[in-house]
Amino acid sequence: MRRITTLIALVVLFCSPTLGFANTDSIPERQSTLVYKINIKEDIMPSAWRFVQQGFDEAKELNAEIILIHLNTYGGLVNIADSIRTKFLNSKTPVWVFIDNQAASAGALISIAADSIYMRQGASIGAATVVNQTGEVAPDKYQSFMRSMMRATAEAKGKKPIVENGDTTYKWRRDPRIAEAMVDQSIYIEGIVDTGKILTFTTEEAIRWGFCEGKAESVSELLSNVGITDYKLVEFKPTAIDKIIGLLTSPVVSGLLIMLIVGGIYFELQTPGIGFPLGIAILAAILYFAPLYIEGLAENYEVIIFIIGIILIAVEVFAIPGFGVAGISGIILVIIGLTVAMIDNDIFRDTKPFSWIEILKPLATVSVSLLSGLILSIILSKRLISSPAFPSLALGSSLMQEDGYIGIDKHQKDMLGKVGTAMTVLRPSGRVTIGDEIFDAISEDGFINKGEVVRVVKDEAGQIYVMRNDEA
Repeated sequence: MRRITTLIALVVLFCSPTLGFANTDSIPERQSTLVYKINIKEDIMPSAWRFVQQGFDEAKELNAEIILIHLNTYGGLVNIADSIRTKFLNSKTPVWVFIDNQAASAGALISIAADSIYMRQGASIGAATVVNQTGEVAPDKYQSFMRSMMRATAEAKGKKPIVENGDTTYKWRRDPRIAEAMVDQSIYIEGIVDTGKILTFTTEEAIRWGFCEGKAESVSELLSNVGITDYKLVEFKPTAIDKIIGLLTSPVVSGLLIMLIVGGIYFELQTPGIGFPLGIAILAAILYFAPLYIEGLAENYEVIIFIIGIILIAVEVFAIPGFGVAGISGIILVIIGLTVAMIDNDIFRDTKPFSWIEILKPLATVSVSLLSGLILSIILSKRLISSPAFPSLALGSSLMQEDGYIGIDKHQKDMLGKVGTAMTVLRPSGRVTIGDEIFDAISEDGFINKGEVVRVVKDEAGQIYVMRNDEA
């Protein structure tokens, strides 16, 4: 009887939709691990920062359990790397980095900020010395900033307990001194690096000294090695727009756009009316500011500063004699607008110590581009007319006097000593009216305002030269 009762109870338990397993729909399915992968296989530039931000946002929406950075880079901009490493440090979702080949310079910084580092055999991490655009080692103030970031990042990963002979001690998970040695060649660490050498770890060395949790030849092998066999891998895919924005925000393209802005304005000032050069300058300015605005780097006030600077320069050129406060102020505002637009505005709101390196690099890019654009514009303006590539810009045939052609207007010589009025501003060239006739003229007396009385003082090579008529 007892056996029968037990058998009935088992049947009821098995068939129950709430307690048993006869209803297979009620069996909880085992959830696979969602791993979100972001590729950084390029220099650490604004595009990489854009991809990281978008990837982290999408990973959060998908409730990813691990964010995996597939990394292969030789470095990049320090300010961008700082933004990425801060994102890693503040992430509530564990961030893993898989170093596919190289994690040099800025790549080493963002790797150390990750919760776990994995490397392929033959990969390396380190060599985080700051260099300029020519590859030369930057001054010590830049190295000091990078050293402090590397040290602080390693310290942020905390310490781990080590039990030896029943005693527990705490050891840095990633030694800040070792991280600092990746920047500073004066640091000596016994058995790791000698003085005079920048530290770079191989995969085996990184594992030995706590800068790598393990090695793997692929992402799937990495996950298998850590015991994750049931997983779903979602990869961040940048759109075509993302790639275009990334291209336009690269320092090289930004520099070229600045040169086009300067060149367009310069050539526009050399020609009457409004034409093609101004259109090029406006288009270049739009291509410069638009992606930075979309990225959240440029804000309204930075665009306004740039526009005010251009207006002041125009006022100085067309309305005010000489070149003074308005022109200089305009140039300064243009430089400020272009420079600050390249900088993440969060650095002005942060409570941490202000980082001048994040301003100096964009400032150098803008200044060099402006100067280069001006020099190239001057050189180009002199050579363009004589270039065989533009034969229509210059008269190629000879006009001989025996054929009836006269090189100059002999009537102008009759104007010597005559008095007229400045029809336009002379800066120093412009137009004057003498009697009922209009002549092109050059001022021998500096800036002459429109409407001032002038006197013709000489005529050379068919060109009238005038001065203010003091006797008037």
